[in-house]
Amino acid sequence: MEQAKYKRIILKLGGEALADQDGFGIHAQRAKEIAQRVGAVRKMGIDVAIVIGAGNLWRGKVGQEMGMDQATADYMGMLGTVMNALALMDALEKEGVDTRVQSAIEMRTVAEPYIRRRAIRHLEKGRVVIFGGGTGNPYFSTDTAAALRANEIGAEVLIKATKVDGVYDSDPAKNKAARKFETLSYLEFLNMKLGVMDSTAVSLCMENHLPILVLNLWDDAALEKALRGEAVGTLIGG
Repeated sequence: MEQAKYKRIILKLGGEALADQDGFGIHAQRAKEIAQRVGAVRKMGIDVAIVIGAGNLWRGKVGQEMGMDQATADYMGMLGTVMNALALMDALEKEGVDTRVQSAIEMRTVAEPYIRRRAIRHLEKGRVVIFGGGTGNPYFSTDTAAALRANEIGAEVLIKATKVDGVYDSDPAKNKAARKFETLSYLEFLNMKLGVMDSTAVSLCMENHLPILVLNLWDDAALEKALRGEAVGTLIGG
């Protein structure tokens, strides 16, 4: 077993992580690739919980632009996260990773209701726990749900997994001169309004001294290197 820096982590995935290149829908191969990465982390002896978004299926902002009530649009997004959670659970279990889905919105036929102590017990038994349904409340993002759950279950780091290898001062896809940050304090991140993660989530992590690590999920070695304590991505904290 490889030496790990952390004992328990929470992995925040955007819904687009499950999508094909067009950013929409659920692509079986992408789900399999994520499952393999998570399986490798479990083999390091690390407890893994996951929060996933629903941007590949539905975005609340789209509903609002259509004139939809924000709460209704947000609830639709929360339901989308449960669909993604079930797809990821299926992929993980096909890789031999025992998994449970808990939802903040009760739907007992397909997922357990979110119960903090039960989630912790699953983690102690070596199961991956996927939290669906966001926080269960409108007006909060899945970033905030990840920060909330991370603190509830005693995670040692919140890993924001993206398709970029860290936090930059501008969009590196549009600006070749964009500067990458190796580390940032919570206040620096909030004051710069970088947009990688919403301010409510970062503020919650700051209040509870929970570090945030932003890295590229699709770099084959990035996640495992980070969990061994190597310098990968951007670390937000302090």
